[in-house]
Amino acid sequence: MNNRQARHFAIASTAIAAFIFLALTVDSHRQFPELTNEENLTAEVSAGMDVWHKFNCINCHTLFGEGAYYAPDLTKITDLRGRPYLEAYMRDPGQFYDEQTHRRLMPKQDLTDEEITNLVTFLEWVARVDNQGWPPRPIYVTGGLTRAGAAASVAGETGEYAARPVTGDDAAIARGENLFNTIAPACNACHSVQPGADMAGPSLAGIATRAEQVLASGSYTGEATDVEGYIRESIVSPSAYLVPGPMYSANGVSFMPSTYGQTLTEEQIDDLTAYLASFR
Repeated sequence: MNNRQARHFAIASTAIAAFIFLALTVDSHRQFPELTNEENLTAEVSAGMDVWHKFNCINCHTLFGEGAYYAPDLTKITDLRGRPYLEAYMRDPGQFYDEQTHRRLMPKQDLTDEEITNLVTFLEWVARVDNQGWPPRPIYVTGGLTRAGAAASVAGETGEYAARPVTGDDAAIARGENLFNTIAPACNACHSVQPGADMAGPSLAGIATRAEQVLASGSYTGEATDVEGYIRESIVSPSAYLVPGPMYSANGVSFMPSTYGQTLTEEQIDDLTAYLASFR
């Protein structure tokens, strides 16, 4: 290639690269309104963003991967936790986590009810932004407590619990385990299967044994008559029986989503029930 050809090649390459860059820029701006959830940017969302900045939430948490990475990424927090849970948590985080057990505790900020409402509205808006899967590996609320697997024996308030060897329909149990970790919102966002690892919801280690004890206790308020029925009821009608503890419900309503009965098929509920019933 002589000098003239090299010059022409450089000019043509630069022109092609500039055209591609401009085309991608125009296409990005074309998609911005849809990707950024701009049409739902209300005064309440803006007020919630002001609360986020006022209390320096970004000093510990992250949004879209930007922040301190000290506490969980909150970009999709409303997909993992419902509004009732988040509002109750912000009023008094100390009821949900213990500093000695979890090593660090979110400080009580004494937010007003209006500030809490606006902040959750802001986080709901953030969750609807199409972040193109970024960050690829966010630090979720679940931490390291949700790795599915058989639980070792542990002494609990109602007795000794141990994982039961898998029996019965192994295929259903395997499908149920997959659902436990993948449905939206995923069960493992709030529940662990490790003994004593209570999170937003109680640990499900030993749930079959506990179900038997609850059914026989006289305090049960649901309609189930056996362990499988109790677990199924907990999935589709979580407020039928409320597990004691301020971090699990408020005003007689469970924080657990009540939509699984509509979003899951009967077969999926059966599989999920089979998986959970394998923990004794």
